[in-house]
Amino acid sequence: MAEKNGIQGKKTIVFLHPDLGIGGAERLVVDAAVGLQNRGHKVVIFTSYCDPSHCFDEARDGTLDVRVRGNTIVPSSILSRFSILCAVLRQLHLILQICWTSELQDLAPDAYFIDQLSAGLPLLQYLQPQGRILFYCHFPDLLLAQGRQRWWKRVYRVPFDFLEQWSMSFADAIAVNSNFTKGVVSGTWPRLAQSKDLKTVYPCVDTMAKKTGDATNADNGKPLWKGMKFLLSINRFERKKDIALAINAYAGLGKDARKGVRLVVAGGYDNRVPENVGYHKELVDLADSLGLRNMTAKTIVTALDVPDNVEVLFLLSVPNLLKEMLLKFAKLLVYTPANEHFGIVPLEAMLVGVPVLAADTGGPTETVIEGETGWHRSPAEVEKWTEVMDAVLNKLSRDELARISQNGISRVQDNFGNMQMAERIDEIMEEILDMNAKSVISKWTRWGIGKGFVAQELPNMTLVL
Repeated sequence: MAEKNGIQGKKTIVFLHPDLGIGGAERLVVDAAVGLQNRGHKVVIFTSYCDPSHCFDEARDGTLDVRVRGNTIVPSSILSRFSILCAVLRQLHLILQICWTSELQDLAPDAYFIDQLSAGLPLLQYLQPQGRILFYCHFPDLLLAQGRQRWWKRVYRVPFDFLEQWSMSFADAIAVNSNFTKGVVSGTWPRLAQSKDLKTVYPCVDTMAKKTGDATNADNGKPLWKGMKFLLSINRFERKKDIALAINAYAGLGKDARKGVRLVVAGGYDNRVPENVGYHKELVDLADSLGLRNMTAKTIVTALDVPDNVEVLFLLSVPNLLKEMLLKFAKLLVYTPANEHFGIVPLEAMLVGVPVLAADTGGPTETVIEGETGWHRSPAEVEKWTEVMDAVLNKLSRDELARISQNGISRVQDNFGNMQMAERIDEIMEEILDMNAKSVISKWTRWGIGKGFVAQELPNMTLVL
């Protein structure tokens, strides 16, 4: 058990995150930091960028100690290119700045939580060998990088792909967001998986702040669109999210079955992102080709004032308030991405008692229980998705829907809450803190760097950052 200043179990934990904006990875970091802080640990987050107008409340209202460092030399990109190179250099700058000032020394961290970018792990372990490192791998970056069909892009990525695997080996423990991601990481880097025991730490939703209501999802508040039934899809407007599947399945209900039922397609949209603009247009064209009356809304006022005859409603860049209202009153969440790394939206839906229809691959197979909290169907079988939609709307009894609703609420509260994730991370921190002394020097000796440099040279170096 870790012991610091005579207080057993209380730790100082430093987080390193590249850009503390608004996104799934950032939500996980904030939730993990708050959870560990609530467990009595001292938590400090270092990041290269945090815009108070574009971050989660906890990062700006004083709940968390967030410090922006390593942002004065290297930009986030160069002419909208070289973003991975800039990200690596910015992380190295951040680590050097907090190591060669008294800031990190004053904190004397017991452990580090680092995610998204592993490039700085060797440097951090070299400069601060006494601290343990937990690296959280959301997904291998080499599998996310786009444009590899171009030969120069493949050449450009070679050193970064090598750096990603090599640098991750310097972590004391590696966590992933689902067993699906664990399998992908093991298949991508088998040697790394053999040398490291990959830990699954599921992301969470705020079960304490939500008011789930009863098992029938009949919560207080004014229903949307005069109580019209609607199916809900929430995803970014990206082709890999396969939102077209939801539209095709909805069209399969037929004109009579669709009467009085709307499909709401909501999600992240940025008109500066060509794929967002292009894919939204493709989806509108698809709805037109299927004879589905559709409309696009960009504000809450427009979204709430939609004619009754609109069958498919596109909502762009949904604010949190409207998102919560949509989840509260939806009859079914239609979650279409295949091989999703985890998927937080199904948890948000189940927490308020909404059943989930999801693809039969990826993270949702671990969160949604077939026949109990929702259903899994193959994206290749559109008619199967239509059958589930029809069952929820017309065939399942009120008691059956109430059972599924309550099962979903219980599953999220029991397994995917803030406290569960923080406890799991804390357990891993304890494990690596109980490990024997690090083999940092032996690792670096293989690269021709010895202990003498670490012990004797660094204190004599002065660097202004």
